[in-house]
Amino acid sequence: MAGGGVIGVGGGDGRKPYPGNLTPYVTVTCIVAAMGGLIFGYDIGISGGVTTMTPFLQKFFRKVWEKKEADKSTNQYCQYDSQTLTMFTSSLYLAALLSSLVASTVTRRLGRKLSMLFGGLLFFAGALINGFAKAVWMLIVGRMLLGFGVGFANQ
Repeated sequence: MAGGGVIGVGGGDGRKPYPGNLTPYVTVTCIVAAMGGLIFGYDIGISGGVTTMTPFLQKFFRKVWEKKEADKSTNQYCQYDSQTLTMFTSSLYLAALLSSLVASTVTRRLGRKLSMLFGGLLFFAGALINGFAKAVWMLIVGRMLLGFGVGFANQ
């Protein structure tokens, strides 16, 4: 069921006028807040595309690539059946879930600015580790840091 509300402009019914305005600061703050969801959605699209790339699979998930190459049918069902690949993909989402639960306490104690800064630093560290990854464990740790950053950004 949809709900809604109206901000009164004041009048003869005893209500006070709403003192807030739509300022550039409020607009930028709303855009920055929306970026948390954008980061999450962008990562979903990127990870889905990267996990199907042949060079990525050859380097980090050799068995998945060999299984994919052996099966030349058009049916892609179960070609990417790997617990390690699943851990790589889902580690971001699990970390985002856990950090979003913790982020409210951190935000309450340190404030929103430090909380968002901390989330951005975690996201940056995860991106660096993933960019320079040489092994699967580095990919998973990097994705977990990205997840912590996304969880804090969505807070």
